[in-house]
Amino acid sequence: MLTLTGNNVFLRALEPEDLDFVFAIENDESIWNVSNTQTPYSRFLIRQYLENAQQDIYEAKQLRLAIARQGSGKTIGLIDLFDYDPRNHRAGIGIVIKDKLNRDKGYGGEALELLIRYSFSHLGLHQLYANIATDNVRSVALFTKFGFVLSGVKKGWNRVGGKYEDEAFYQLINIR
Repeated sequence: MLTLTGNNVFLRALEPEDLDFVFAIENDESIWNVSNTQTPYSRFLIRQYLENAQQDIYEAKQLRLAIARQGSGKTIGLIDLFDYDPRNHRAGIGIVIKDKLNRDKGYGGEALELLIRYSFSHLGLHQLYANIATDNVRSVALFTKFGFVLSGVKKGWNRVGGKYEDEAFYQLINIR
């Protein structure tokens, strides 16, 4: 089982016991615009997803990990590599911390740092990218803190609440 450990959080593979947590995140309409979700997910579908979550990244083209707090082991968020492209050595990266009480405490930054390090050293990726709404100041600050650079803006890219909003494209190139 994959575990990446930091000072305050660790990243681990999803387990069947994560059903309620993943269900809550996937059905939280307040973050659908961030995750590009448009419809709710049933417990049945999430259970099936969790049963297949152990697929190899080369097969699934995705790696989703739980973010858990050190000590308590309480799951507080999810972090993903998606659109994994082994030919071009790149992947998208996204993160969500579920409860506001766990935000602004450095947990997201530590999780992001752990997955960046894993992506470059273990997976041998050349680059990571993030798609971030231009008005998502917190995510922009988080990703730029770790070296992601704005590469462009996709105008009117996402329809949110009946209007079109811009989405920024950030990249982190592994120069090692």
